[in-house]
Amino acid sequence: MNAPQANPLNIDAEEKMLELLRLQRESYLAEGEVSAETRIDRLDRTIDVLVANAEKISEAMNSDFGCRPRQVNLMTDVTGSLENLKHAKKHLRKWMKAEKRPSMFPLGLLGGRSSIQYQPKGVVGVIAPWNFPLGMVFEPLAGVIAAGNRAMIKPSEFTPATSELIDEMVGKTFDPTEIAVVTGGPEVGQAFSSLAFDHMVFPGATSVARHIMAAASKNLVPVTLELGGKSPTVISETADLREAIERIMVGKMLNAGQVCIAPDYVMLPEGKMDEAVAIAREVVAEMYPTLLNNEQYTAMLNERHFQRMQKNIDDANDRGAQVVAINPANEDFSVNPTQKIPPTLILNPGDDALCMQDEIFGPLLPLKTYTKFEDVISYINARPRPLAAYYFGKDSTEEYRFLTGTTSGGACVNDVMFHMLQKDLPFGGVGPSGMGSYHGIEGFKAFSHAKSVYKQPGKIPVTKLAGFMPPYGDASEKSIKQKVKV
Repeated sequence: MNAPQANPLNIDAEEKMLELLRLQRESYLAEGEVSAETRIDRLDRTIDVLVANAEKISEAMNSDFGCRPRQVNLMTDVTGSLENLKHAKKHLRKWMKAEKRPSMFPLGLLGGRSSIQYQPKGVVGVIAPWNFPLGMVFEPLAGVIAAGNRAMIKPSEFTPATSELIDEMVGKTFDPTEIAVVTGGPEVGQAFSSLAFDHMVFPGATSVARHIMAAASKNLVPVTLELGGKSPTVISETADLREAIERIMVGKMLNAGQVCIAPDYVMLPEGKMDEAVAIAREVVAEMYPTLLNNEQYTAMLNERHFQRMQKNIDDANDRGAQVVAINPANEDFSVNPTQKIPPTLILNPGDDALCMQDEIFGPLLPLKTYTKFEDVISYINARPRPLAAYYFGKDSTEEYRFLTGTTSGGACVNDVMFHMLQKDLPFGGVGPSGMGSYHGIEGFKAFSHAKSVYKQPGKIPVTKLAGFMPPYGDASEKSIKQKVKV
């Protein structure tokens, strides 16, 4: 999704969105308490429609990208969504229970009871990016539905076939007062993000999130932002280098690197560069003997993103960095209708290189060497906090230092990305890589209002006994004395 442009929005389109929001909020208020049965029914309907349309979903995404493997489509967007929805269904009744909390002394002794009750917020807006155009709708939607909310969805305009199918599936499955889809370009997205939702969630680019957050602030709409950043990957002297490079390249090549938690650069010990490059060549050749006409190798989404990768490569070459394009079959990429970029290593680029500035979001991988592990920690900490960070090694002291000495949205040890697959772990960023999180109970809580409830016992004059009732006297002084002390 690009940053919103100053394109005029059709007044009718804006009015339709406002009317839809009004109808959803009215329906939500009229419903009253949203039972577990109602929430489970909505989760079940969502699960059923994804299962029934799995192959159509894959075909739509392949059409949008020009080349995106069926297996990737099903394993990421479809399966990932289904796992989140099923997990929410399984644990929903437990999540909905009120949480008991202790009451302050002496109120607890006098019969006072404290708890937290989780209520739906109302209507939640979901804005989806293009890289996982279905998954980034339905994964957060699992928490939205489980929390008992209504939802309005704005899928990406850059994946029109997938967005059209999402609109069709939701329209056949839900009344528009439950869940509805709004399609359109950047001007629609801009107006959508300005609506007075009760909450809004956006997984996507940090640059876009700034516009969304600014628009949401006009109505003080709380936001959950799962963004990106330059996720570092550190290989220790103690690591199995082949194992580390293989796992890194598998993660980097998924969706041709168009993944928010893809390894963005690798730090490896000095003297290991040549071996790492050789292993990377072997690993890529095993996975992708050919690239151009290989249906299992994903293309860049569009010309804009293809050119952005080329700009990174040209910049690295201009700065004198060694650029290694891994092209196992030595194919001619000058004729490249699907806009594919071969896996490309950039060796020891300067920190001012374009590939070391912004999140790459493509199949380019800078490799840098280090002499002391502590220098790696300092290097990471000198940069914006990433969405993910990865450590490969067998040194428990290093691992502990890495996990406690750096700050990231999430982390993996001896692999990449797998933390995102754990449905009982929150998924989100920190600082410029996001705020808030979803998945599992954290998603349920993110889209719920945690209402504090205190029940005062009847017949017992708690206020008087605690010294809170005028005229203030001995009881008041006793209460103060008990609390104003070390």
